[in-house]
Amino acid sequence: MYSGFVNGEETTFGTSGMLYRSNKVMYDRATRSLWHQFTGEPIIGPLANSGIKQPFFPSVVTTWEEWLAEHPDTTVLTNETGYYRAEFYVPEDNPRAIYYEYFTTDEVMFPVWLRDPSIEPKRVVVGLLTSERKKAYVVDDLRAARVINDTVGDVEVVIAASGESRSARAYERQGETFTAAGGGDAEATPRFLVDSNGARWEVTEEALVLESDPSKTLPRLATLTSFWFGWYQYHPDTEIYRP
Repeated sequence: MYSGFVNGEETTFGTSGMLYRSNKVMYDRATRSLWHQFTGEPIIGPLANSGIKQPFFPSVVTTWEEWLAEHPDTTVLTNETGYYRAEFYVPEDNPRAIYYEYFTTDEVMFPVWLRDPSIEPKRVVVGLLTSERKKAYVVDDLRAARVINDTVGDVEVVIAASGESRSARAYERQGETFTAAGGGDAEATPRFLVDSNGARWEVTEEALVLESDPSKTLPRLATLTSFWFGWYQYHPDTEIYRP
């Protein structure tokens, strides 16, 4: 999820139809430059080699049920898009989905030459980047733990994850050590974390918020959810979280 502003000007992006390292190449409609979808950098056109890199925002891959429980006032994009019939849009685990076979096999569709066999190519990971390091967390490990205190480079982080979906939110923890607060759905993303002093912090989209003093917050960090082979293509120097 990227900013829609390029050089301070609002624009929109489209799909070029091309791939690089098995990943989408998009274009901006202001300059017609081509961009890496995975890194947010222009690669061909007027903005190539300009040093521009689009900031990307925190996002989660979750289920509608889980998201709606967390955000009951949310809106949703209609499947009456005008491009395809509404019945065309089916879940990825439905055999009628366009990429069903792709998602249910271990094979990648196009050649990728940078590989790391320590994780299966299509295992889903949540990637975290700091100014110094990159780290990948296998979604299955996040589901099992639900709360992970870790360090990436010089940044202390805590990750609150769902036990059911691919949802995981990362925050700076700044010396605190967190556990999940009791109560609530035992499988959903924890709504509250408890620090080493017993204080409760609310898990929000923007930050961890201290319940007793909402002026105290710990900022959320942007993450990227992808197949392992995709993350490794662009971050071969990544660390891997091991439970």
